[in-house]
Amino acid sequence: MGVLLHFFIATSVTALYYAASRKLRFLVEHPLVCGLFYGMAVESVMNLIVLPLSALHARGPYELKDLLLGYVVHMTVIGLPVAYTVRRFAK
Repeated sequence: MGVLLHFFIATSVTALYYAASRKLRFLVEHPLVCGLFYGMAVESVMNLIVLPLSALHARGPYELKDLLLGYVVHMTVIGLPVAYTVRRFAK
C-alpha cells in the first residue's frame, strides 16, 4: 500500500506541475528556478500536511540538518526532473 501511495503522490505532483505549466508559461521558460522552488513546495506540503495526516503521525521538533536535507533532496530529485521533463515535452 505504501509503494502505491508513494507513486500516486509522485504522479499527482508531476500532473499538477504540468497542468500549471499550461497556464503559467514561465514554468516552462525557467525550469531551473521553478523546479527548485517546486521541489521546496513539495517538501513543505509533505512535511506540513501529508506526514501529520498519515499513520506515521510525524510531528516536530525537527532538526535543521534533516529539514535542509529533505529540501535539497526534493529540489534535485523531484523539482528539477519534473520541470525539465515538462519543458522537454511542452513544445
